[in-house]
Amino acid sequence: MDYAEAGVNISLADQAKQRIRRLASRTFTPGVIGGIGSFGGLFALDKKWKEPVLVSSADGVGTKLKVAMAAGIHSTVGGDLVNHCVNDILTLGAEPLFFLDYLAMGKMDPNIVEQVVEGMARACHAAGCALIGGETAEMPGFYAPGEYDLAGFIVGVMERASLKKTSAVKPGDLLLALPSTGLHTNGYSLARKLVFDHAGLQPETYVAEISNKIGAELLRPHRCYWPMLKHTVASGWLSGMAHITGGGITGNLPRVLPRGVQAEIELGSWPVPPIFSYLAGLGKLERDELLQTFNMGVGMILVLPVENHKAVETELKRRREKFYRIGQVRRADPRKPQVLYTGKLPF
Repeated sequence: MDYAEAGVNISLADQAKQRIRRLASRTFTPGVIGGIGSFGGLFALDKKWKEPVLVSSADGVGTKLKVAMAAGIHSTVGGDLVNHCVNDILTLGAEPLFFLDYLAMGKMDPNIVEQVVEGMARACHAAGCALIGGETAEMPGFYAPGEYDLAGFIVGVMERASLKKTSAVKPGDLLLALPSTGLHTNGYSLARKLVFDHAGLQPETYVAEISNKIGAELLRPHRCYWPMLKHTVASGWLSGMAHITGGGITGNLPRVLPRGVQAEIELGSWPVPPIFSYLAGLGKLERDELLQTFNMGVGMILVLPVENHKAVETELKRRREKFYRIGQVRRADPRKPQVLYTGKLPF
């Protein structure tokens, strides 16, 4: 026997790696030393940083991958992975430096690998982040034919003097929401169960309520907020930021709130994309279930002092970015949750 008879095709793996090298090299920034293929990636920090602090994060795309596999569209999930990780370190004020990925599949398919990495490379280039390395693993018997898993790892940098603590958030601070493009990369286990199991739809099924094919709607990209916010972050206008991912607003906004304060969110103060009302109707989902599972149309929440709101709003308008004032930080009532909702969802 040989390795190929055991299910691992080294020739196909080499083809995939050659395609990865070509795509990754397009993202290289001046800090990259060497190229793809060594046992480790090398990156030199620019001398502009006086007291640099490295910021790292790791994440995956979750079961959104199942939608990509069913639809046969793999280029978007690579970008989703990068953008999710960039947004996570952005909440701390970090500039993305370099990114690494882990892609594992049962049988090596260079075409799928190329699509996934092409999406990552495109997102890295847009964020000014170098795709510096990663791992592509062929694991027969571990993943079903046509299935794969994907994870990403990012490193960014910021000045130590710019580090903010949750204590920077004060009563009276305003909450601005930046819109999402849909589910981003969270809530897909529930969404898939409702759409494909309960309703029996196929990815190509057109759904009038959302004016789109359901597969295309669920594969809408996870937005990257770094390009639109890097000037705002550098200006020090914000008290904090919350990336609205798994757990929704309910689970993520408290991560930037100190003890003694609570966020009051006015439901109905921002438009909710139709996909969420559609899913709510399919599953007869309660309000609280929706708010702690999905982002409900909010991808990032900015927390800022009242005196900075004109500067922040002017900057966002200059970049033609939509934003919504959705609430305020108040002194906490110990009898109430840290995120308090008023008003009603617009459906």
